[in-house]
Amino acid sequence: MNHLLFLCQRIPFPPNKGDKLRSFSVLRHLSKSWKIYLGCFIDDPADWQYEDDLRPYCADLCCIGLDRQWARLRSLSGLVTGAALSEPYFHSRPLRDWVDGVLRDVRPSAAFLYSSVMGQYLRAGDPLRPRRVVMDFVDVDSDKWRQYAEMRPWPLSWIYGRESRRLLAFDRQVAKESDACLFVSSPEAALFRRLAPEVSAKTFAIPNGVDFSYFNPWTTRPNPFPPETLPVVFTGAMDYWPNEDAVAWFAESMFPAVRAQVPRAEFFIVGGNPSARVTRLGQLPGVTVTGRVPDIRPYLAHAAVCVAPMRVARGIQNKVLEGMAMARLVVTTAQGLEGIDALSGRDHLLADGVAPFIAATVKALTDPGLAPMGLAARRRIVSGYAWDDKLREFERLLGPSSGTTGSMTAHGGGVSSTQP
Repeated sequence: MNHLLFLCQRIPFPPNKGDKLRSFSVLRHLSKSWKIYLGCFIDDPADWQYEDDLRPYCADLCCIGLDRQWARLRSLSGLVTGAALSEPYFHSRPLRDWVDGVLRDVRPSAAFLYSSVMGQYLRAGDPLRPRRVVMDFVDVDSDKWRQYAEMRPWPLSWIYGRESRRLLAFDRQVAKESDACLFVSSPEAALFRRLAPEVSAKTFAIPNGVDFSYFNPWTTRPNPFPPETLPVVFTGAMDYWPNEDAVAWFAESMFPAVRAQVPRAEFFIVGGNPSARVTRLGQLPGVTVTGRVPDIRPYLAHAAVCVAPMRVARGIQNKVLEGMAMARLVVTTAQGLEGIDALSGRDHLLADGVAPFIAATVKALTDPGLAPMGLAARRRIVSGYAWDDKLREFERLLGPSSGTTGSMTAHGGGVSSTQP
């Protein structure tokens, strides 16, 4: 069994949090055939409790605390050096020292990097650099910053525009130094090929999967909602700006009209670390901000409708996959559906713009003829989003854990491998 250096932007646990789903699933799968040396950041104090949960999957584990306020100040050094602000934000001397020690003492044969900012911890030309490096970008983050710039006033628009350009340059350099570049959807991979044509031959898409046994709509769960309500539910990390924007847009611009037509409707914003902006939404009539919950499945299981009114998004929205897996009616925008192969009107309701989204939400709450849509959504997710198939793609790209290598080629937006 060979050694694998696994570097992750944030601790890959708990797996029921959307932003941890992919990283933990890959970690758990690879740990069956590799000795894993995991280095990661913890930027949420509540996540320290999960450190011991990860140890069974690792030969060694290095968790570095990241103070967000100090990291923001440190990131400003990029304005002086010309670097993307994301690079110094995630810079840590203790993590670099740990990585150098693993490279020197363990000599891992491969490295898996989750999020491009972790690329700074492997130096190009280092004789101890693993023979194969796989970079999972997940999303084209530079384009997300571009979208931020278009929606924010000056000076934030200038800062975000700069970050988009500098982060793309950083990502292209990391991609050149990697053996494979992964993205969570075919549209993301196609976008990066256009932005970085020099690495198009080694750019692949591996979509997320869904744990169908975990997200099982037929398991009995207690109802967390008040009686006689028709719950409209949004799930996600509530300190993440695209989620903040989505719930604020819905709560302020759409939900009053929905509630005027469906008085029993109540909007529940379910997710940890709600920002001040999100917390204030709880003062609106019929809006509840739950904060962190131990398990999102009861909220999904008893939702009348799940909404994902995304205006800024990249990659796959796990909230949409999970809502569909739980056989719920899902109303979302085109941004929320990027990378998800499902049919509008059969598996979900697609609505862009305030008036169409209001109409679709009201229809989902009141039209009994839409009841079969939840079951159709579940069938679509089960048929196309099994994790096992996706995870084997990661393993093939890293090469066999026994130490022999194979060649990897792009194939239909995904990955194929051949052994010598």
